[in-house]
Amino acid sequence: MSSSQAISSSLPISVLDLIPSRAGEPASSAIAQSVELARHVELLGYKRYWVAEHHSIQGLVCSATPILIGHIAAATKKIRVGSGGVMLPNHAPLVVAEQFGTLESMFLGRIDLGLGRAPGGDFQTMRALRRGLAQDGEDFPALLEELRT
Repeated sequence: MSSSQAISSSLPISVLDLIPSRAGEPASSAIAQSVELARHVELLGYKRYWVAEHHSIQGLVCSATPILIGHIAAATKKIRVGSGGVMLPNHAPLVVAEQFGTLESMFLGRIDLGLGRAPGGDFQTMRALRRGLAQDGEDFPALLEELRT
């Protein structure tokens, strides 16, 4: 057993990927590099590969989290793939439930849904996400209950 296998079998290790891209690099290249990273860490015995959700940040290619999760899960065999995390105030709870329920149906036992409540973001992004501009994350418990239902 190699030292990396010994470490990963005794301590569950995971990756949180923001899918960075270099200036002038196409998004497709950054996504392909993340897929290769996921395959590599899967071979090393990592437990999870999570994709962050960020909007309107130059140099990050992680705004369509469920699509990226599906793409990475399709390219790997056993590593758990998920969100770290979906900012629930940015999305209708029903849409999140449908997206992650569908992913779980496609990749049984391998999909994780991490949630967050951060209301952050610039004015234009918040408006484009159709969120109330005065949101402060205080409605997270109600959104979570709606998601659970």
